[in-house]
Amino acid sequence: MGIEVEQKDNNCQIKIDGELTIYVANEFKQTLSPYLESFEKLELDLASVTEIDSAGLQFLMALKKLASKSQHREVRFTNHSQAVVDVFELLNLSARFDDPIMLAAEKRK
Repeated sequence: MGIEVEQKDNNCQIKIDGELTIYVANEFKQTLSPYLESFEKLELDLASVTEIDSAGLQFLMALKKLASKSQHREVRFTNHSQAVVDVFELLNLSARFDDPIMLAAEKRK
């Protein structure tokens, strides 16, 4: 698991690299919670997510739910990796996240 954070004004972009699974979901939660509380807009770049399981999916859903409870917070997911798209499509969850599904360019063939 790796993250790269870029902050600008009230926006924060976080690039997630590696697995988003039960083995790292709690660590992600602890790492990202302060950013959700500190920034109005949080963007998660999912281009480098290599694997996602139900715990990772629950983590993404919880982030969206926390943001929706606050009037001044927004969480967006961008550059979905093929692994993320596959899970979203398998479980028919694309619309639930309310973000356009955009594949990372290097993943498309």
